[in-house]
Amino acid sequence: MPARRGRPRRASAPGRSAATTARGGRSEAAWREFAASFVRAGMVPPADSGLAAVEAAEGAAVLLLAPQQALTFTGKCRLRCLYGAVRVLGFAIGPHQPGLPVFSPPTHCALALEALPAARPPAADPRQLRAAARAAMRAHRVRRQARVKVMARFSPDCTVVLLEHLDTPVTRFLLSLPPLSRLFEAQKKEESSFTTEDAVLASVGIVKCSPDNGLLVSKSMFLALEELIQACCAEDEGVPVIMVCGPKSIGKSTFNRYLINLLLNHLPSIEYMECDIGQTEFTPPGCVSLSSVTEPFLGPPFTHQQTPRKMVYYGQTSCEQDTERYIDVVKYVFSSYKKEVPLVINTMGWVKGEGLLLLTDMIRLLAPTHVVQMDVYDWKAMDPLTPEYVHLAPGLYTKGKQQGKSKQMNLSAAESWKSSEGEEDTSVPDYKLLYIHPEFPRAGVAGEARVHSSILRDMSILGYLGHLQPPHTGSVLPLHSFVPYQVPFNAVALRVIHTDVAPTNIMYAVNASWVGLCRIPDEIRCQNDGPVLLTQTPVCDCLGFGIVRGVEMEKKLYHVLTPVPPENLRQVNCLLLGNIAIPNCVLVSQEGIEGEIPYVTSEYNYNILGSGKLKKKKHFKKREYSYQCDYT
Repeated sequence: MPARRGRPRRASAPGRSAATTARGGRSEAAWREFAASFVRAGMVPPADSGLAAVEAAEGAAVLLLAPQQALTFTGKCRLRCLYGAVRVLGFAIGPHQPGLPVFSPPTHCALALEALPAARPPAADPRQLRAAARAAMRAHRVRRQARVKVMARFSPDCTVVLLEHLDTPVTRFLLSLPPLSRLFEAQKKEESSFTTEDAVLASVGIVKCSPDNGLLVSKSMFLALEELIQACCAEDEGVPVIMVCGPKSIGKSTFNRYLINLLLNHLPSIEYMECDIGQTEFTPPGCVSLSSVTEPFLGPPFTHQQTPRKMVYYGQTSCEQDTERYIDVVKYVFSSYKKEVPLVINTMGWVKGEGLLLLTDMIRLLAPTHVVQMDVYDWKAMDPLTPEYVHLAPGLYTKGKQQGKSKQMNLSAAESWKSSEGEEDTSVPDYKLLYIHPEFPRAGVAGEARVHSSILRDMSILGYLGHLQPPHTGSVLPLHSFVPYQVPFNAVALRVIHTDVAPTNIMYAVNASWVGLCRIPDEIRCQNDGPVLLTQTPVCDCLGFGIVRGVEMEKKLYHVLTPVPPENLRQVNCLLLGNIAIPNCVLVSQEGIEGEIPYVTSEYNYNILGSGKLKKKKHFKKREYSYQCDYT
């Protein structure tokens, strides 16, 4: 075949004006300026000499990875595999799959793109493989110049990935708030070098970082994952129920994401039960929920807020003050599990004192087939939860074989426990205990967390509120611009979960509050215009959340702002107010508010009964966090 070097350059398309070309040049210049800003900020680590990243189009890049090569990064992008296969947080992505959003903020463990070994027939023709890679890039409109550069370094065993700039309504909303405006930017480095590949990646929205900031899989974790995947894919009698437990900041959530993504490589769906009300995965904080997971989640919780299959609003981030109601909520949610697909259960990091007793009760109640216990090597946080230990040790509400002391539950709760667990705990629990000593960055050291847990909870709430944003507009609408729903007082019951409030003050408590939108089986009956107040906190379905942005006493109306669709709102007949507060930045940092900010004041009479400033816990050691978030 004759060489094509002498082929004349193609002329501009008919009708393309000089103004259009100028606009395109300015747009490309803007992207390059954005990339160069990373150099000036000193936020790019040394380059990997084996990495090949080429600008594919405006806001897009083609990445060529050698076999087993990985790119650890912070930022966000949309990832599409064009040739070969790549793994992200355990999930394998091939050319047959659509583009997936990937979020790697510095608040969490950095993600990595890892090229997987080529799965191709041994007798495959290298020329056909090259043609397939070239055709895939053409199909996704990769520029010819970029294709030439990639194919110059192409080998049949490599992986070709398309990275695209990612902009979603949720991330736009979060980035519009001043405290989170730099949420996806890498932390500043003192010494760095900048290469062409770095500029290309930065134009997409990601920055390389050290592999030490990414997920490090220890030997114990690898062996546990291998055994759990084998058990879930074995098709034996029954399906695995996997309970993951361990102290705070040990990496339970990271392990759960990695495990579920690995399982989704083999199974169409996985059930996930969230029992950690302080750090929830798919919902705002304060919930116990059961979710059916069919898609990988490649980011922290605030990027994948969704409606679970079953959810109860507990209303607090800790159950220490009401463990009995917590047990009732867990049993209610667990009753919806049909035992058709594997279940992963996440538990709280409260494993000291009564927390360990409560965890013992949870193991007896939920009867897992596998218990994954995560702890550091010295086992200072908790004793090994062997079946023999759980059999002998007393729980908070159940007795072990040694008949230790336990709290007394009310009669109905005790009868419910016996009906589900049997009259006595006489047999040794039948589960496999798997130990994991994690090697995640800062695992097991709560004082060295990247960001405070309260900020992570606020980010989940903000991620949920981000679903209010219209999907196809590039601008961010402030929350006060949305028209709220009008709810009559006598249409819904009302209950404050975490404290007693006098009926005369109930509207002051509800106004400008975060509420659970719930459904109770009883019909709401009211002889007057309301409000309808419940005397006890129900254990009921929660369909979503909202903000009571106003109470209109004259017309007896609540004004509720929520992303819950109208067809689900028709089922809501109860508002539950818990100890979960609206993030401060929602009140003080939104655009478009002039003059006095509603519900925010610096002049207040603290002599009023029930009022007072928030007190700092001075006896706690001040923590240092690598990610700073200023809400003031």
